[in-house]
Amino acid sequence: MTTQRKILVTSALPYANGAIHLGHMLEQIQTDIWVRFQKMRGHQCYYVCADDTHGAPVMLAAEKQGVTPEALVESVREMHMADSRGFLIGHDNYYSTNSPENKQLAEQVYRALKADGKIASRTIEQLFDPEKQMFLPDRFVKGECPKCSAKDQYGDNCEVCGATYNPTELKNPYSAVSGAKPVLKTSEHYFFRLGECADFLKDWTSGSTARQDGVVQPHLQPESLNKMNEWIEGGLQDWDISRDAPYFGFEIPDAPGKYFYVWLDAPIGYMASFKNLCDRDGLDFDAWFARGSDTEMYHFIGKDILYFHALFWPAMLNFSGLRAPTGVFAHGFLTVDGQKMSKSRGTFITAKSYLDCGLDPEWMRYYIAAKLNGRIEDIDLNLNDFVARVNSDLVGKFVNIASRSAGFITKRFGGELAASVSDLDILKRLQDAAPELAEAYESREYARALRDIMALADLVNAYVDANKPWELARQEGMEARLQEVSTVLLNAFRLLTLYLKPVLPRLAEGVEAFLGIDPLAWSDAQTLLLGKRINAYQHLMQRIDPVLIDKLIEANKQSIQAAAEPSASHEPLAETITIDDFAKIDLRVGKVLACDFIEGSDKLLQFTVDLGFETRTIFSGIRKAYADPAALVGRNVIVVANLAPRKMRFGVSSGMIVCASGQDDSQGLFLLDTDEGALPGMRIG
Repeated sequence: MTTQRKILVTSALPYANGAIHLGHMLEQIQTDIWVRFQKMRGHQCYYVCADDTHGAPVMLAAEKQGVTPEALVESVREMHMADSRGFLIGHDNYYSTNSPENKQLAEQVYRALKADGKIASRTIEQLFDPEKQMFLPDRFVKGECPKCSAKDQYGDNCEVCGATYNPTELKNPYSAVSGAKPVLKTSEHYFFRLGECADFLKDWTSGSTARQDGVVQPHLQPESLNKMNEWIEGGLQDWDISRDAPYFGFEIPDAPGKYFYVWLDAPIGYMASFKNLCDRDGLDFDAWFARGSDTEMYHFIGKDILYFHALFWPAMLNFSGLRAPTGVFAHGFLTVDGQKMSKSRGTFITAKSYLDCGLDPEWMRYYIAAKLNGRIEDIDLNLNDFVARVNSDLVGKFVNIASRSAGFITKRFGGELAASVSDLDILKRLQDAAPELAEAYESREYARALRDIMALADLVNAYVDANKPWELARQEGMEARLQEVSTVLLNAFRLLTLYLKPVLPRLAEGVEAFLGIDPLAWSDAQTLLLGKRINAYQHLMQRIDPVLIDKLIEANKQSIQAAAEPSASHEPLAETITIDDFAKIDLRVGKVLACDFIEGSDKLLQFTVDLGFETRTIFSGIRKAYADPAALVGRNVIVVANLAPRKMRFGVSSGMIVCASGQDDSQGLFLLDTDEGALPGMRIG
């Protein structure tokens, strides 16, 4: 008898400022598969999520639309919930961080941290927008990088050279809200003393928890642990947890005009969503979050928010007297056809557009699962491969097993399966696979699980070809053999369905209805279906028509164009220069000889560039835009050739590669090119 575990699972909270795209859906699919597997194993498992609603972006978006922030976040929540339901995500509760439960819990955590001496206040200088009369968050200030002078960089880090800095260090800063030049103003802020938590965090990040079934669960993946060690050893800074009015959020107790920074109350939103579920279903909330609880808590997140979940969050929980997470599972990003999702190419694909174009959500669930593993790796949605893999695996290998055998049982035997079968070897091989497949699902090695399941499907299809039920049906005296072979095939199909159920829950429901059985549990792998009457077979899944992919790409181009704002609506022209100023910049054509990732950096690519007169090494912060650096080899780029070399952690960068970029990350980064015939070393200007 397997020990029943009590498991709370969350995925990152979608921000309430726009549609969910397939990159977001990757995470929900990964989480949902894991939760469905745990429930099939008989564990008490809950999956909660919520919309992340607070902060300046939501406040400004609501103002622009002429609605209240509350009205905006509720409408976006309904949209997000519809997207999740469309992709068969089985949240046990989907809530909002703008809730009474979250307000109460945020205040409780804050007061406990304050009582423990982990909250400090001090006066700081911040950039202030004189037109909007508001202090500007880091990402709402733009200007020139203080290190490499790249234009239009955000107030916290440079996407060109990778430098980090304070927004007050930007050259020629401007407000991304109004375009005005910000001024410095002082304000009292509240800080969480994260540096004082370093000893605890060093132990927790490298530690593990014994689960209820006795298995020891590391808190972090190896890649995450390495990154956390870097940050801890580099020295943890106090964390500013307050923001000034005007701000959409919760006011800090006993601090009028001061609000909790969104990253304080957002993770507490996990607790609030679960508290709402507990109150609704009569669960003991305190038993799940009390320190020393024997329950398990796991967070599925993207690698870009690891810092918050592996440092801030466990420290906040521990020093407010609550339990820390059992595990934080980070994943990589989703690219489309080898590139960062692009609006102009129609590959910035929203979840809604996918569903509206008539594509089956289980096609995407299967394809994403077939690429996911337990490590932090980016995965690519190759649209041609998507069509080929789904059509080959799900329809050609899996569903066809039922369609090639069910008709014989229905038409020749009144829907009744054979009472016994002699060909048990193949069924035993499928049954014996259950423990290894369970381990793969548990460790989030979905690609391995599906690869092994499809290998089993190949065995079953080989059995079909060897026994040829269509020929048995034409031969006299072979009725019993035909019934036996068809029964073996339908039992194999049932076992494959059981193993695929976490990934394909709707198809599994169709199989359960077809076979007239109760919902499949993992323990059902040890039983066979014999001597039972089944229902008439109904078609379970169709092939992907490539026309649907063309429709999807076009739909995203159109929807983005319709919703697009002017690309530089708040981006004033730089200060006027003379021709003499421009002549100081030496722009040259360069040919990319080599390009590769840089270990330890998730932003930079290392280029080897031929400038005609010499070869240079140049680091460029465009890694997120170009997932396959090898594809850049051989193309021409534009290089600022007379930029002073810059010594970085990874070496010396001798120049800058010129890119076009929009006002924010979502518009992408694009290398500039030259007409055919331009040679390395040619001057531009």
